[in-house]
Amino acid sequence: MKILGIESSCDETAAAVVEDGRNVLSNVVATQIKEHIVYGGVVPEIASRMHTQAICKVVEKALADAGTTFEGIDAIAVTYAPGLIGALLVGVNYAKGLSMSTGKPLVPVHHLRSHIASNYITHRKLEPPFLCLVVSGGHSHIVEVKSYTDFSIIGATCDDAAGECMDKAARALGLDYPGGVNLDRVSLEGDAGRYKFPHPKVDGSEYDFSFSGLKTSAVNLIHNSAQKGESIDVADFGASYISAVVRCLCENTEKAAVNFGYNKIVLAGGVSANTRLRSEMGEVCGSHGWELYMPELKYCGDNGAMVGAQGYYEYLSGNTASLSLNAYATMPIDEVRK
Repeated sequence: MKILGIESSCDETAAAVVEDGRNVLSNVVATQIKEHIVYGGVVPEIASRMHTQAICKVVEKALADAGTTFEGIDAIAVTYAPGLIGALLVGVNYAKGLSMSTGKPLVPVHHLRSHIASNYITHRKLEPPFLCLVVSGGHSHIVEVKSYTDFSIIGATCDDAAGECMDKAARALGLDYPGGVNLDRVSLEGDAGRYKFPHPKVDGSEYDFSFSGLKTSAVNLIHNSAQKGESIDVADFGASYISAVVRCLCENTEKAAVNFGYNKIVLAGGVSANTRLRSEMGEVCGSHGWELYMPELKYCGDNGAMVGAQGYYEYLSGNTASLSLNAYATMPIDEVRK
């Protein structure tokens, strides 16, 4: 079964053709980094406009690269939540138009579910149940993946997401957008013990995260150093800061795995590409003898292949939508709306 996956939740216009949820026949991504770099972050209105300009060509190329046409596609899967509402609407309305004109079923896909599904592409034999840490610019979740379409949230951030936390610190340091990626790059040779950052915990919610205080402490350190005429060692700062974020992520995930009895751990989301997170989670799992699964780096960021992969399992479960499908800026991973 071939699924056309369409993704437009933020600043990547993407489309892919995926066969049977695992085999990627094509994967096309049109990035908007050049358009947003001057602003230091994603401007929603610009993102929506760029999606509108790119989506037709991206889908056409995805079909051509897969050596197929709309006639060879069995269903059309599209990200409909969560994300930037204007950006989502471009993809959703385009997919609805395709569904109406081709008669192909329309499959709504939750963005975080599709990030988890990126692991099915990289690891052909991976199957639920497992425990997944989903980390990105807008989300930080510990999720029980009970089946391909059955999810339960164990822990989540109470304020800022891990990716946002890294992006804001990078911007305060003067690094270009995308901040988290550039902060990771410059921190590789840094001393993680050079700068001290707090280790936030959420009282009464042992699996939840709180990164706003950590972000504030980083910005204050940068500003206070500037006021004193002191320079910041960017590599050491990046290594120390990322280490503090990763320590929170790994400790809560480890605790949840022990208490809920999971020995199969999965990483997903844009921040799953972070070098230190991949390394330290590997050490945690190794110390327990747990299996660790991580997406190939090219599938960590937003892409159409992950939408096509999850769309396959959503379709098999009977999750299809009518042409009244709407987009939603927020939605829990365990919820389905049509």
